[in-house]
Amino acid sequence: MAAALQIFPLQSPVAIFLCVLVIILLAPLILRALRIPNIIGLIIAGMIVGPYGCGLLARDASFEIFGQVGILYLMFLAAAEIDMLDLRKNARKGALFGLLTFALPMGIGLVASRYAFGIGWLPATLIASMYASHTLVSYPVISRFGLQNSRSVIIAVSATVMAVLLALLVLAETISISQTGVFAWKGIAIMMGYMVIYSVAIAVIYPIITRWFFRKVADSVSQFIFIMALVLFAALLAQLIGLEAILGAFFAGLVLNPFIPTRSALMQRIEFVGNAIFIPYFLIGVGMLINVRVLFDGWSVACIALIMSSTALLTKWLAAFIAQKVFGMTSDGRLLMFGLTSGKAAATVAATMLGFRYGLIGEDLMNGAVVMILICCAVSSIVTQRAAVRRRMHIEEAEMRPDRQEGVRAARQLVAVSNPITAEGIMKLATLMRHPSNRLPVTALFVRRDDSPETRAIGRDALRTAAEAALGAGIKVKEVERYDINVTAGITAVAKENDVSDIIIGLHRKSNIVDTFYGTVIDSLLGATNKCVIMSRCFIPVNTVRSLMVIVPPRAEYETGFSDWVGRLSNLASQLGRRVNFLADPATIPYIQGVITAEKYPVHTHFEELRTWDDFIIFSNLIIEDDLMVVIGARRTSISFDNDLAQLPPFLGKYFKRQNLMVIYPEQFGAATEMPAPIDPLAHRVPTAPTTLPFSLQRLRSAYAAMRLELRRRRARRSRHRRL
Repeated sequence: MAAALQIFPLQSPVAIFLCVLVIILLAPLILRALRIPNIIGLIIAGMIVGPYGCGLLARDASFEIFGQVGILYLMFLAAAEIDMLDLRKNARKGALFGLLTFALPMGIGLVASRYAFGIGWLPATLIASMYASHTLVSYPVISRFGLQNSRSVIIAVSATVMAVLLALLVLAETISISQTGVFAWKGIAIMMGYMVIYSVAIAVIYPIITRWFFRKVADSVSQFIFIMALVLFAALLAQLIGLEAILGAFFAGLVLNPFIPTRSALMQRIEFVGNAIFIPYFLIGVGMLINVRVLFDGWSVACIALIMSSTALLTKWLAAFIAQKVFGMTSDGRLLMFGLTSGKAAATVAATMLGFRYGLIGEDLMNGAVVMILICCAVSSIVTQRAAVRRRMHIEEAEMRPDRQEGVRAARQLVAVSNPITAEGIMKLATLMRHPSNRLPVTALFVRRDDSPETRAIGRDALRTAAEAALGAGIKVKEVERYDINVTAGITAVAKENDVSDIIIGLHRKSNIVDTFYGTVIDSLLGATNKCVIMSRCFIPVNTVRSLMVIVPPRAEYETGFSDWVGRLSNLASQLGRRVNFLADPATIPYIQGVITAEKYPVHTHFEELRTWDDFIIFSNLIIEDDLMVVIGARRTSISFDNDLAQLPPFLGKYFKRQNLMVIYPEQFGAATEMPAPIDPLAHRVPTAPTTLPFSLQRLRSAYAAMRLELRRRRARRSRHRRL
């Protein structure tokens, strides 16, 4: 009997890990029937199996390691999934809300703790720092409902950094005063100096080494390990300079965000590993800290826990309420901000343990704080889930309104692959150009012109590589292998059979002097189909480009597929978090802006005027090797075609041999679509073909534009040299 009792807590690493996996698997399933959120289910499971429950598991080193990595994962994911453009737009609101969600709990909690518990100002300050800090324990709910880029979520996540940082500074200074009796201004100044040096170093060094590594190593597994190593190193470095590791993980996520597209195999791996192992491990570990039995040992602990929980939740709700009124947000936004900022874990646990260790708080206050963590986590997850459900329903209802005009059609993509080496890059580009809501499968096509075993093997490898790249991004793939002597005929036949809207193909590379820039396949393909044809040639991974440089011909807004290609490029820029620089005719610019505005694409754009072919040549000097140059072409006899565009293929072949290049021929000659509205709502001008100016005036205007572009080119090169 005694021997049997020695089995628990489990000692075998295999048994411990198996038990945790069973909890991760079954706890959400069991508690889902009781309408209890997954997060609370895992915390409750930790309470039951932990040392204060049945004693099945001890909180050993595995929970310390995996739990610590789990909280770092939470902070890293929160930063990596944020749209950087939206973050910059809401940076001031996030900072204001961060100050608000720190100051209100800190001020009210200080007075409430001082007089409710009858303790000194120093212990009351420590407890107030617990109220002021918070942890994004309910962020997995946000990810599950796809609300990472909601304005309220971005404000709450960005506010977390400031609130936690200030709370940790208060905690450190409180501990220091309790030991020395002196307020250490010098220590704060030194820490702030370390923070500045740390932030600058990470912001400068991490992009350089990440861009270099991604260009050298294309394997997604190796890229995942590399990213996690950078995150953990940033967290460790933050600890070494006296900061909290979670702040380092969050900052690393912000810096690495541009290199991790939302719809990519790399992001899928990061989310899978975190949500499957590390984050559940962390939540179970939090539950194992909670001793509910102390509530039944006497009324003192229960009263303390009730007061602490009420103060923490009410002050966080008050901060969210004020932010809602100031920012003009909906009630759902207020609840999302309150839910995300009311959960407590890492920083609160640290404050509790340090306060007890240094004698600032007694055992009753420590137990009350631990129970407060449970209550706050429960409220946080429940409120966040309910608000997320409501917000998701409102979004779905808005998308299903019958009066909603769909300016950009969902892409039905066909990706033509020719070899396994380039198949992955082309498929990744195709997935990034899709709208995140697009659930249509991608057709991967390999056309073979003979029945040799070598050709069949190349086709199978190419299709498998393309399918793996798409499936890694969560996109279904339809693999098609077709035998046809004429490659163009095979592509067009499959495109018609699958009602394809976009044909994506690798850009041909000249093999001899008589070969054309596009090659015979693409040349004939452009004449055989009116669908959108996208040709790509990237010498570096697409997620490492610095910006998109787009050249648009005059009258492009008249083409059938105008809105579609603007939408595809906006999706690409949004997924990559890059700026789009357009060189377009002055009459075309308002219509590009109109599509971006109407569809609410979160992209940062810049516009330059294109009036003559000389402007294109001058603009091309601004493009560096890290940019992706996009040229919008036009088929002969189409509305936007002119004699200058006839020079495009040889010009690109002569001057852009080593440039990352994409050439898009939009859908043309098809059924007319409604003209996109210009950005100016007061504009009532009916688009007409532009009037040709006299030759001399055109030359004068071109010379003036050339001078302006030359000055911009020099300024751009100087600024880029300074950044590099």
